[in-house]
Amino acid sequence: MSKLELQMRNYRLTTAEILYYLPDHPVLLQSFIWQEYDLAPRFPELKRFLDFWTREIEGRLHSVTVAHKELIKPEQFTFCDHELTLH
Repeated sequence: MSKLELQMRNYRLTTAEILYYLPDHPVLLQSFIWQEYDLAPRFPELKRFLDFWTREIEGRLHSVTVAHKELIKPEQFTFCDHELTLH
């Protein structure tokens, strides 16, 4: 199914930051970003992925932060005159 077809069925772009403990260093956290079209508020695709993670991957989950975009609309751009980069 195409992305547009998913959006027409109320799927929205969902991003999850998954923090997990490294298997070899259990006191250290690692971040993994997951992004897919999913149905809010139950997020069945994310739940399926987290079930897979728990079953198949050694890194124990610490936390999951979820964000999703509600509406289909053109993206908004803001143009800037200057850019500053700090190291």
